[in-house]
Amino acid sequence: MVSYYDELEIEDFAWDDVAEVFHYPCPCGDRFEISKSQLRDGEEVATCPSCSLIVRVIYDYLDWEDYETSDDEEEDDEDTPATSVSPTPPVKD
Repeated sequence: MVSYYDELEIEDFAWDDVAEVFHYPCPCGDRFEISKSQLRDGEEVATCPSCSLIVRVIYDYLDWEDYETSDDEEEDDEDTPATSVSPTPPVKD
């Protein structure tokens, strides 16, 4: 059985535009983190990178299951073959 330090609502977390994660202060001085793609994948554990504490994130899965992150969009772009358009030669009369 997993032992959580706490259970927190996703609304209690703050969004970090630079790191692209939700975060919440950890007692060790660092912060618990979870990404939008983790939430979309059904993950409910936010971890602290500096200590062994974890928290359970309470959120409505239906709000996140169809969420597409910018990482997903970049992967989709890589899967799409690039098409090159060559200039049409001039028509001779």
